[in-house]
Amino acid sequence: MGNAWIKKSLIRSGVLPLISRFTGHGVAILMYHSVMNDPASEELTLGGIIHSTKVFREQMEVVARYFNAVSLDDVLLFLQGKKTLPAKAVVITFDDGYADNYQAAKDILSPLGIPAVFYVTVDCIERQRLPWPSLLRHAFLTSKKNSWPEAPGMEWPLISAQQRIQAFDRASEHCSKLSGGPQGEYVESIQQQLGTAPPRPTQRLMMTWEEVRGLGRSGHTVGSHTMTHPNIAYVTESEARAEMLGAKNKLEQELAAPVVHFSYPCPALQPHWREHTVSASREIGYQTAVTTNGGLVRRHHNPLSLRRIRPTKTVDGLRWNLECAFLGRTV
Repeated sequence: MGNAWIKKSLIRSGVLPLISRFTGHGVAILMYHSVMNDPASEELTLGGIIHSTKVFREQMEVVARYFNAVSLDDVLLFLQGKKTLPAKAVVITFDDGYADNYQAAKDILSPLGIPAVFYVTVDCIERQRLPWPSLLRHAFLTSKKNSWPEAPGMEWPLISAQQRIQAFDRASEHCSKLSGGPQGEYVESIQQQLGTAPPRPTQRLMMTWEEVRGLGRSGHTVGSHTMTHPNIAYVTESEARAEMLGAKNKLEQELAAPVVHFSYPCPALQPHWREHTVSASREIGYQTAVTTNGGLVRRHHNPLSLRRIRPTKTVDGLRWNLECAFLGRTV
C-alpha cells in the first residue's frame, strides 16, 4: 500500500516526466498479446497473457494523454538517423494473432490515433489453431492423470496446480526446440499421454486472414511471428530460416504488401535470438525485429534486435513502468 501511494504521488507530482527530459531520447515498445472482457474465461489456454478490455482501454488512454504514440516505421527512420521522434515515444505491439486483436484492441486503438504492430503466427491463422504453448497448457491443466511420463523412469507428478505448471514448463522446453510437423506431433503425443483433447473454446480465438487484412486497412502494421512459433535460437539454422522466410512469404501473399517487421517468439528457453538469427532476418528482408529483452530502444541500437517492455495488468503500473523506463531504469 505504501509503495503504491509513493508511486502515484511521484507520477502526479510531475517530477518523473520532468527528469526524463534530460535522459536522452528513446522509444518504449510495449508488448501485448490478447484483450478480452473476461480474461478468466481462457485461463486454461492463454493464462496470464490476457489483458482485460477495461484495463487495456485505460492504459491506451494513458499512452494517448501522457506519451507520444508512434509507428514502428517511425522508429526505423529514427534508428537510421532520418527522423527525430517526440519525447517519450511509445510503440504498441501484439504477438501471435488472436482474434481479439481485431475485434477489441483495434477498436480501442484507432479512435485514440494509436498505431500498433500485430505480429502474426502464420500457421495459427491458416489452421485456426492456438499456438502450441496454449495447447500444452490446456493439456496439463485439464488432464485427469496423476503424473506425466517425460521419459522411461522419469515421472512428473500432476497432483497440485503448481506441479502441473512445472510439468507444462518442462514439456515447453522440449517443444520450443521443434518447428513444423515435429512440433505438432509432439503436442499430439502429450495430449495422448495425458488423455486430453484439444481445447474447444466458446469463441474463435485466432484472427482470420480477412481480419489480418483489416488491420492494415485500419492503418496498423502487420508483422511476422514465424510459421509455428518455435524458439528459433534452438532450432537448426535451416529451420529458423524456413520459419522466418515462410511466414514472410505467406503474409505478403495474403496482404499483397511487403512485410518487413518481425517478432522473435520467446517460448520457454533463453536466449530466444542469436547473432545468426539476426543475420538471417536481415538476409531474408526484415528491417526490424523485436525481442522480449527489457528496456528502451536508443538511436544506436540494432533495428533487428529491439528491446520491449512488458505491460503490467494495472493502469498506474503501466504509467510507472514507462516513466521509469524513460528515466533509464530497466523494467
